[in-house]
Amino acid sequence: MAQSTSPHSFRLGIKKNWSSRWLNLKNTPQLLEEDYKIRKFILKRDKELRIENVEIERQGNSIKIIIRTARPGLLIGRKGKGIELLKKGINKILKNKYQVNLSVEEIKHPETSAQIMAQSAAEDIERRISYRRVMKRYLSRIMQHKEVLGAKIMISGRLDGNEIARDEWLREGKLPLSTLRANIDYGFAEAHCTYGTIGIKIWIYKKED
Repeated sequence: MAQSTSPHSFRLGIKKNWSSRWLNLKNTPQLLEEDYKIRKFILKRDKELRIENVEIERQGNSIKIIIRTARPGLLIGRKGKGIELLKKGINKILKNKYQVNLSVEEIKHPETSAQIMAQSAAEDIERRISYRRVMKRYLSRIMQHKEVLGAKIMISGRLDGNEIARDEWLREGKLPLSTLRANIDYGFAEAHCTYGTIGIKIWIYKKED
């Protein structure tokens, strides 16, 4: 049976950086658990926020959390109320042991973010839009951007409510997944439908930065 590797972990240290950046060998299990809880708390918020990823940097007693999103206004909220509630929740998880700094970065071109495109496609499938239409729409939208050299969309599960699960995919342009120096972005999202869970995977090959 074939084994697949995440394009992000495959390129760590070459094209991708670690999502958590700190060095504390004594408390590694505790810090990993805290980072997991922080990400889970942030990512379980409203899907409309379109959060791509959460990066965590630690230094001494301070922790910096960088949230990359396509809709920073929705995340920050009116007069900063949204970000304040987020900060309170994180302080509760960390039991007020650290000085928490939140930074929100805007993704100016969401169509080049595999994770955001996967989230959007999952929402469309939950609205009962045909999966074939969803694949064609998002592949076309991704390929229209000048930075994109190739893309692939795969949808898996009980498509259209069929009893047997299967995979369907579309691909356009180049996609050198085995080339370590290729700038490959990868995203995964799930659509929860009445007939089961549908998985959406998207790969985007971009020009070099």
